[in-house]
Amino acid sequence: LSVALRCFVFIVLSYLQIFRAVLRVPSEQGRHKAFSTCLPHLAVISMFASTAVVAYLKPPSISSPSLDLLVTVLYSVVHPAVNPLIYSMRNKELK
Repeated sequence: LSVALRCFVFIVLSYLQIFRAVLRVPSEQGRHKAFSTCLPHLAVISMFASTAVVAYLKPPSISSPSLDLLVTVLYSVVHPAVNPLIYSMRNKELK
């Protein structure tokens, strides 16, 4: 838990620094390009982290087989399937 928390804090602090630097870019086109690079990665990390939190940190009192199945499917099937789609959203041909 300590290692995971440190990683999460490091990721959040890194993205705060990135966003601060991007907001200082003078051109609108430059900011748009930088955000279009960062936001898909942030979406994937958020989806992965949120399902991991639900899977591993939920209290045993709310455990149910259907919730466990849903979290398992999100964590092991949906995330890897959506990952290439999210990263390819910058591709003009796909749009």
